[in-house]
Amino acid sequence: MINKKLLFFLMLFGAFLTNTFAQNANQSPPNFIIIFADDLGYGDLSSFGHPSIHTPHLDQMAIEGQQWTNFYVGASVCTPSRAALMTGRLPVRNGLMSNKSRVFFPDSKNGIPTSEITIAEQLKKAGYATHMIGKWHLGHREAYLPTNHGFDSYYGIPYSNDMDYVVREDLKSTYWDLWKVHYDKLKTEDFNVPLLRDKEVIERPANQYTIVNRYTDEAIKIIEQHQTDGQPFFLYLAHNLPHVPLFVSEQNKGKSKNGLYGDVVEEIDLNIGRIISALKEKQMDNNTIVVFTSDNGPWLQTDLSGGTAGMLRDGKGSTFEGGVREPTIFWGPGHVQPGRINQIGSTMDIFATFSAMAGVALPEDRILDSYDLSPVLLKRLEGERDKLFYYRERELYALRLGAFKAHFITKGGYGEFPRTVHNPPLLYNLDEDPAERFNIAELHPEILQEIEAAVDEHQKNMSMPKDLLVERDPKYIRN
Repeated sequence: MINKKLLFFLMLFGAFLTNTFAQNANQSPPNFIIIFADDLGYGDLSSFGHPSIHTPHLDQMAIEGQQWTNFYVGASVCTPSRAALMTGRLPVRNGLMSNKSRVFFPDSKNGIPTSEITIAEQLKKAGYATHMIGKWHLGHREAYLPTNHGFDSYYGIPYSNDMDYVVREDLKSTYWDLWKVHYDKLKTEDFNVPLLRDKEVIERPANQYTIVNRYTDEAIKIIEQHQTDGQPFFLYLAHNLPHVPLFVSEQNKGKSKNGLYGDVVEEIDLNIGRIISALKEKQMDNNTIVVFTSDNGPWLQTDLSGGTAGMLRDGKGSTFEGGVREPTIFWGPGHVQPGRINQIGSTMDIFATFSAMAGVALPEDRILDSYDLSPVLLKRLEGERDKLFYYRERELYALRLGAFKAHFITKGGYGEFPRTVHNPPLLYNLDEDPAERFNIAELHPEILQEIEAAVDEHQKNMSMPKDLLVERDPKYIRN
């Protein structure tokens, strides 16, 4: 005869399993939010070691989610890095890296090719609403704007916040002196950048003192909208800051011990806290994944206007670790298993990861450089990525294979050092020497052979189309 207590326990456990399976079966696909900073360094968050910039909201996300210590961008400067994020492909594959022009400018003729599939277009196949807020920098002409590349809405400045500079008589100086000497004297009206809603300019110059707060207001409206309609959504929020020039709202000015740069980073952190609070208030936190990272390393040549790469070498523009390794956090209480992740990941991997989690097949008509990170995020399993290719302009400068990184060519950040070709390559063990101080090539010829074989295999499938960054409009008149 079955014990009554045992029978009751089995019935209770069965009901629990039935309810759990029903909840899982009925759970809608997760919402996705990417928050992208601009020129933020690896060492600029308190959770990544900064002693005087206080970022409590991001730090809490790192505790509750996954803090990735070996996460990379697809290029060490704005436009190609953003192209890599959007397409899951090395930007040399789509013409968005150049030997002559680093990024798109207000007089650029081109933008992201229509043949490319953006992550927004990919997620729309699964019924997602798609929204973009902030810095696009993949072409400001109408054909290249976000709303023509898979996004249902756009609100933001279409390129860098330092463009369309209006020369002031009292600040006639070299370009670099603007950031090094006058960085705290610049005004938002010194930069005639446009603020767009979809395809229409609604403000010019954009008020950059309030832009972080206003971007966040827009993000919260989108969250509220989809809490009401129940449609899964993808939101790409790309802040224009802390790229120079630096601006901060009056209520947050002077609050950081790290000066104006710290004020800006802390204001971004505060507004990320607002987004997390909105998700929790709307009971959407358990089915939303938020990713925070940056487009490239700190612009070291701007001195106090720029950030720091912490112990990593160099910064923006270079293929040393400080130029391409970014502070990265994945947060999602209902999905992401908390922990510190030392595996290799890339912004390019977000394309395959979100596709897998949304149930969308990857395109088969092109080469992707994207790996699915969902096993790492959801179960803390080993990821597939074991190598990373570092391009600068249209050349392969370096390759990471496991813990080892070989430099075939080196050159410092913008305005620094000559270009040097290395034969044999420099070799560093990034686990033991993340600062890339000690060349161990002579000790590991077998590793260099493995890396050489990986390069040969990679180059079999590498073709570089026309350079789309180099074409400029000679008739353009700066406003």
